[in-house]
Formats: sequence, C-alpha cells, structure tokens
Amino acid sequence: MSSKPATPAPGAEISSDSYIPAHGNGGYRVRHYDLDLDYRIGPNRLTGTAVLTCVATQALSRLSLDLGEFRVSRVLVDGKPAKFARRGLKLQVRPAKSVPVDAEFRVEVRYVGNPTPVSSRWGDIGWDELTDGALVASQPVGAPSWFPCNDQPSDKAAYRVAVTTSSPYLVAVTGDLVSRYNAASTTKWVYERKEPTAAYLMSVQIGRYDDVELVAGPDAGWFTHSQVRAFVGFGRNKTPVPVVPQRAAVPPRLRRQFARDFGRQDRMMEALQRIFGPYPFGEYVVVVTDDDLDDPIEAQGMAIFGANHVDGRRTHERLVVHELAHQWFGNSLTVADWRHIWLNEGFATYAEWLWSEESGGEPARSLARAWHTRLKTKPADVRISDPGVSRMFDERVYKRGGLTLHALRAETGDPAFFALVKAWVAENRHGTVTTEAFVTLAESYAGRSLAAFFTTWLDTPALPPLP
Repeated sequence: MSSKPATPAPGAEISSDSYIPAHGNGGYRVRHYDLDLDYRIGPNRLTGTAVLTCVATQALSRLSLDLGEFRVSRVLVDGKPAKFARRGLKLQVRPAKSVPVDAEFRVEVRYVGNPTPVSSRWGDIGWDELTDGALVASQPVGAPSWFPCNDQPSDKAAYRVAVTTSSPYLVAVTGDLVSRYNAASTTKWVYERKEPTAAYLMSVQIGRYDDVELVAGPDAGWFTHSQVRAFVGFGRNKTPVPVVPQRAAVPPRLRRQFARDFGRQDRMMEALQRIFGPYPFGEYVVVVTDDDLDDPIEAQGMAIFGANHVDGRRTHERLVVHELAHQWFGNSLTVADWRHIWLNEGFATYAEWLWSEESGGEPARSLARAWHTRLKTKPADVRISDPGVSRMFDERVYKRGGLTLHALRAETGDPAFFALVKAWVAENRHGTVTTEAFVTLAESYAGRSLAAFFTTWLDTPALPPLP
C-alpha cells in the first residue's frame, strides 16, 4: 500500500502526514506550549489554559487546532479575542487580523470538561481514568484528549506543563520538575520539556505512587567531547559512560516486585548508551500504574507499565529495554511521517536482542533466526517501509524491522554498522527522520550502494533469507 503525503491548503485542517492527515494542521508550526491544568480526580474534571507560540508558514486568515470534546470558553490570538467554532476534533479559529507568513503569533485557549480518550481504529487513545488516578497514552492520535495541539509527529515543540491536583497524588509529566507548590489540599506540579517533542509523546501520570530513585547522577546529561568519543564498540567494551538519573513512580504494593524486575535498569542504560550514544534527555522516569495495561507506553523521557508487567520474575524485561530504546528511536529521533514507523519499532526490537546478548541471554543471531522462522509462517503481504495505516502496529513491522537491522549488520560488518547507528542518532538528535535518510547514511558507511539490499528487506513483502 503506497500513500502520497497530503498537501496542506491555506489554513487547512489536514497535516502533511500520509497516514493520519486528519490529525495535525497546515499553515503553521508550534514552537512552544504552555499548559496550565487543574484536574479533579473524583469527577474527572479538567480545566485548562493553553498558550501556543506558533510561526506561520503561510499567510493565515484562519487556522485550526486538534482538541477533544471540551467546552471552549475563549480563544485569543496575540491577546485579541478571536472567533472560534468546533467541528469534531477540530477547533477552528479566525483571528481578528490575518497573520503574515513567517510571523510569530500566540494562540490562547481556555477550556473545561471531562477528558476522554480519542476513538480510533486502534481503540480509545489518550487521557484515561485509572481506578485511582489518571494516565495519558497518546500514540498516535491521543494528544487532543487533553490539550489543543498540532497533532502530527513532525511538529515538535518545547513545553511547560503545570498540573494542579489533590495533594495525596504524585504527578509525573514528561519533562524536568522545576517547581512544586503545596496549598491547603492541592499541589501544583510544574514541569518543563525543553527538547523538541511531538505532541503524542507528551504524557501526564497521576496516582498514589511512591517516588523511587533508581539511579542518581548529579552530572547526568552533560557530556564532554572526550566522553562522546568514548562511545565506541559494542558488547564487551566496558568504556565508562555517563550516569543518567533515573526515577520511578510505583504503587506501594509493588515495590518489592519492581525492585527485582527493574533491578538491571542501570545496566540497560549503560549498555544502550554504549551502543547508541549518549542518552538524549536529562532524566529517565518509569511509571507503574496500579491498573493493568495491554502494552507499555513510551513518552518523552518516560515509560509507563501496567501492574501486570511487574511480577518479580523479570518476565517482561524485554519490554523494559524496548521502551528504554524508544528514548533514542521514536522520541529523540521522531518519524517525519507515520509510514516510517519501522524506524521506531525496528530499532526498539533489535535493542531487545542486543540486550539479551549483553546480559548473558540468547545472542542476537539466535533471536533473529527464531523470529525469521516464525515470520516465514505468516502471510507475506506487508511492506515495512510503507505498511499502510491499518498495519502501523503489526507485529511484522516490529520484528521484520529488527531483522532488517540484523541483516544490515551482517551486510556491512560490525564496525560499520555500529558506527552508522551512533552517527544516525547523533546527526538527528531531537529531529525528524525518514527511511530515505537512513538508507543514504547507511550507504555512506557501507561505502557502496545498498539499493538492492533495502529493496529486498524494506520494499518487498516476501521475506528474504537471513544472512
């Protein structure tokens, strides 16, 4: 299935994403979101003020934002009241004065309501009530369930998020905690996310959690040139790497099991930094909800697991490293279009196999061989370079993506492959990526054309032999 990217019209309510053009909007880009939220847990009531600092990519007499089923009381553009209307998940805005091309402008939206997930072909996605608290799982279309946004992965912005809620609850937001204010019965938590971030990767987690320190690192996030150059080799190369502070929010009843299941978190972080390069954010936060979740969830600098993923036997450790790997692939390096999703999931899957080898489990080649055998039994009807919107999250995209990387490693040899991976991460840090860009960089490290290789592995539905 092949899709051509949609071309936005002036003020269009479509994005440039070829798979989900109804999410995201043309005509502008967002530089910064400032969100001030008040959440009442019992009635599931969210009151918000959002200020978006944007840049017009064309002259705008109107624009639209993605926003869920909230009551909007006021919209301002550059401080002046603007006309607005609702149509589905779109908030249509007509400024009092047109915005010139390349001009910076600010949109303020005041809204209130009961946040509910966004209905989609993948189920209900976004802000969701827990038994006692709330979580946000926005991939790929859930961000409008809690704030007005330009909901497309290629539009990355910085954030400030303030959440006020009942004081017994811990609030974790994707970002660095910069302040916390206690009132009589409520607490205001203020987080900043300075790195460019896609809307779907922003998250809020609210619950009665214990705050657990996994690894402390006062100098984490700062790297000298010599430290960066030290990220060479793979596996047994034990060159020291910077320590990243890591924290967790865990239900008290799961503290003991969590300590076992996440006991090798620091070793994972060290191994992935050695393989991929410096961790791209200042801190890593793990949240374990007190409810079960179908799958773990990645967010910027954060991963969220269900209570069912914690059993004290490391049953789900592959998921732990998978979500950690997404901090590089998916979060720092975000796909420019959802059709490139194999770049997120293929690398996260291959990280599972590399960690298995690093930690004394099955070597990557054995896991690759096992998955190759398994995929041969499945229909050969998916091109992972363009799987189609209905198969974005198909297991074959994940596993064949991992197999593609393993085959590329065999094709180029370890030195070139791991140098390529580090260069891919470093050159695209906090940016957006495409399959075409990855192929071009891979060919530069291989020193030859890899057109036939990538055509076979990425563009051909039939599964090729494993090298």
